[in-house]
Amino acid sequence: MGQRTSAIDLVDVSHHFGRKTPAGDHRHVVLDNVSFSVPFGRIVCLLGPSGCGKTTLVNLVMGILLPSSGRVSVLGELAPYPRARKRIGFMPQDEALYQDITAQDNLRFFGNLYGMTGTDLTEAIEEVLEFTRLSSHRKKMVSQYSGGMKRRLSLAIALLHSPRLLVLDEPTVGLDPEHRAHIWNGFRQLSEMGRTILVTTHIMDEAARCDTVVMLRQGKIIAQDSPDELLRRTRSTDLEQAFLKLGAAQQKSQDKK
Repeated sequence: MGQRTSAIDLVDVSHHFGRKTPAGDHRHVVLDNVSFSVPFGRIVCLLGPSGCGKTTLVNLVMGILLPSSGRVSVLGELAPYPRARKRIGFMPQDEALYQDITAQDNLRFFGNLYGMTGTDLTEAIEEVLEFTRLSSHRKKMVSQYSGGMKRRLSLAIALLHSPRLLVLDEPTVGLDPEHRAHIWNGFRQLSEMGRTILVTTHIMDEAARCDTVVMLRQGKIIAQDSPDELLRRTRSTDLEQAFLKLGAAQQKSQDKK
């Protein structure tokens, strides 16, 4: 068997909520026949408006949900990833933080869950606090953090155990432009070190920083390619214009059916 070239593989993945009963079909299709791969050491962005299926797709990648049909594999394993899970860092949209303890204690708690102790944990905490610019706020209660600081702490937790794969759902929501730029520069450094990043966003200039953009609309992939190629193909000046053109083409195709 050859060496794997992809950290994430989705093949013909569909997902729906609800079910079909004798009284009628009550299924709501969220993802429809989605296929894409995330190569090792690359930053791949899922781009699309709210409700297009990005978070459901992330939950499928994380094994929180199982697909209604199709196949999802992560680091060579199918869900629930008994071995691969330890090598994944996950940042959900909703913070899973303990409000009544400090940021440093949050990191120590989650580090213990990852099996980290002693000097290794202490050094890792220092690194992620510096990366997220929270070093001077380490002893502040999380309940006193702003929304943007909580997002940065969630990212620090996802990075703590040096995961091979990072799955980040809207990681920069609530961050000011300076912190957003710093975090994205850090993502590129991580990628150059061989880390793989799957990130969701609806912010077009962030998508332009990625190696590959997977555009989602109404649960379907309407395009996937490098930002430059998407601009060239659609003769657009920015990704927002490209997305609108590709979305209009998809709608026109649907209307003909």
